[in-house]
Amino acid sequence: MNHRLNLGHDNPCRPRHFRPGRAVNASPEGPAKAALELSHTRLLVAGALFLLAFAVIAGRLIEVAGFKSGDLRTAHLRQRGPSHVTRADIVDRNGVLLATTLDTSSLFAVPKQVPSKGIAAVQLASVLPETSANELYARLSSDKGFVWLARQLSPQQKMAVIQLGIPGLEFQTEGKRVYPKGSLAAHVLGFAGLDNTGLAGIERGIDGSLKNGDAPVQLSIDVRLQYILKSELARQIADFKALGGTGIIMDVRSGEVLALVSLPDFDPNNPGSAKPEDLFDRATLGIYEVGSLFKIFTTAMALDDGVSTFASRYDATKPLEVAGYTIHDDDPQKRWLTLPEIFMYSSNIGEARMAADAGTDRQRDFLDRLGLLRQPGFELPEVGSPLVPHPWRPINTLTIAFGHGISVSPLQVASAASAVANGGILYPATLLKRPDGSAPQGRRVMSAATSLEMRKLLRLVVEQGTGKLANAPGYLVGGKTGTAEKVENGGYARHALVSSFLGVFPINDPRYLVLALLDEPHIGAKAGGATGGLTAAPAVRRIVERMAPLVGIQPVDENSPEIRRSLVVGLPPQGRTLAAN
Repeated sequence: MNHRLNLGHDNPCRPRHFRPGRAVNASPEGPAKAALELSHTRLLVAGALFLLAFAVIAGRLIEVAGFKSGDLRTAHLRQRGPSHVTRADIVDRNGVLLATTLDTSSLFAVPKQVPSKGIAAVQLASVLPETSANELYARLSSDKGFVWLARQLSPQQKMAVIQLGIPGLEFQTEGKRVYPKGSLAAHVLGFAGLDNTGLAGIERGIDGSLKNGDAPVQLSIDVRLQYILKSELARQIADFKALGGTGIIMDVRSGEVLALVSLPDFDPNNPGSAKPEDLFDRATLGIYEVGSLFKIFTTAMALDDGVSTFASRYDATKPLEVAGYTIHDDDPQKRWLTLPEIFMYSSNIGEARMAADAGTDRQRDFLDRLGLLRQPGFELPEVGSPLVPHPWRPINTLTIAFGHGISVSPLQVASAASAVANGGILYPATLLKRPDGSAPQGRRVMSAATSLEMRKLLRLVVEQGTGKLANAPGYLVGGKTGTAEKVENGGYARHALVSSFLGVFPINDPRYLVLALLDEPHIGAKAGGATGGLTAAPAVRRIVERMAPLVGIQPVDENSPEIRRSLVVGLPPQGRTLAAN
């Protein structure tokens, strides 16, 4: 229907193109129509934007509602990161598997979705014996949206939980670190936690490499030698009723640690059941006064610096009195001794006089060159720092000469003694296998001539001196005994000994070092006679005899002229009277 709109001529609002008395159509055309269509389009776009905004808000509300209702797995993983952490395997130098990661299932609950929490807790406790019903009930009653109930379940436990049919329970796949060889290399490997982060041993020491690596990490350890070392140490500890012990087998040409044992030890698959003393690494963290083992370094210092020669003689006729202290020999010869005799008889008096001739500065410098005055760099985090006298007084110079007044780790002793025997090159000790054919970076710490003289002296100790029980026929073992009273309450416990033996073989062309140390061994009811020569030396002999065929060392004729010439040490006639200990 058409309407007529009449406007007076005097109406100021009348458009110029409008003719009065003419009909107007309700549907606009031209510019008016275009403007109207633009307005419609804008309304549609605005409406779509509003709908999108409401959809986003609604989605967020649903997400929040889901979070509060207990669907937290995504949120939990966002907080914790990936549920399955990749961790590289660990193998020995020959590829034998020492540590790997297996997929396991861990159980969690969304508490608000679990009905009858008390009944559920009792049912779960029946299949999860390590967790009590009260503890499970407390977790299920939590106002949190996500709670762990049990980690790293066995397949049997997982199936038992599934068969309970309790709503609100779910499983998350996680990695479990497994050690197939059990306690064999416990202190070397250490262990990793539930989140696959290394907590001890090499697992912690190179945690970053294990987390980020795909290829297995190859250690320098040889499980065959590890087994031999552990079994022989355990035998000596049992035979002599010792508190514990430690041992190291090292390649003197590279610094690679082929075996490292500390007893008592633990099962890295279940470290939570271990006692504190089981977790303590005596080889690297233990700091000991090692007694006469230090005479290796005192004698090498005197020879290398030209202070003494094989012909040098020192007065050992009576105990040495210095600054109120008395230095005496356990088996006194009561005469002047040549340098080889001092080493062979393990004379404290002779070594102290030798160190006095060298002086404090020379002694401190030489020991520092060997790495004995500072914490060693090593892949394990459990590494002790040596105890060094401050100030370093003249009396300290004398007592350190025979291993008293300074405490170091067995690892430091093994590394330094390797340098003495191998030609004078100090190689950093390592638990990682060096690439085949690669030459390790070493540092010369003494002359090759000094090293040759020390090899002769080490062989002399085993042939004619205090280390005769370490002699393994055909394998040319050289070495040194060590016996020291333990430090207690600022003094020495006379019948609490640390007894040791350090052996190198074949001494004419050194390849391997074997160190065995016993903590408080006893002979009968007493420890006073439990010297290194009696308790530790026999273990080293058996270790050498068992490992030599495995590492390709063939027995030789020790009396062949060539070998005798290479190891001969001239002794004066009176030097033929030998020590008994």
